Amino acid sequence: MLALSLIALPVFAQSDREVAEQMVTRSANVCPGHSADRTTPTVRATPVAALRVMLERGLVMCPDRRLDADAPAVFYGRVGVFAWNPEVKGSSEVIVKQIDAMTRKDDYPQDTLVWDAKGAEVKQRTVPAFEAKPGAAVLYHVR
Repeated sequence: MLALSLIALPVFAQSDREVAEQMVTRSANVCPGHSADRTTPTVRATPVAALRVMLERGLVMCPDRRLDADAPAVFYGRVGVFAWNPEVKGSSEVIVKQIDAMTRKDDYPQDTLVWDAKGAEVKQRTVPAFEAKPGAAVLYHVR
């Protein structure tokens, strides 16, 4: 138990700005669709407490312009990636809301969850598979 608390301590000791920067850096390292212009605004809109939980758990935020307008926000549960299409109005707000809700519950299903631009869950929808940048490892873990 002590070892777990020591591992999490550096994330919680960082300033809010450093936490956001660390998530942007993680996105840059993992996400093929990352650019500072696409990633940073959504990361900054995410509550810092949620970002801290995400960093502790190895969760990632990835912009993905391959996602359709009718399904622009996704959680890839198997790999712990939250993705959104930054070109679809409302998708950023939807993914921030979902991140906030899921990190508060500390509940991350293994399934892929899909939402429309208004935040309604979309059932039986096929979305592009998440593929990390070549050589990148997603280090998602649950308790």
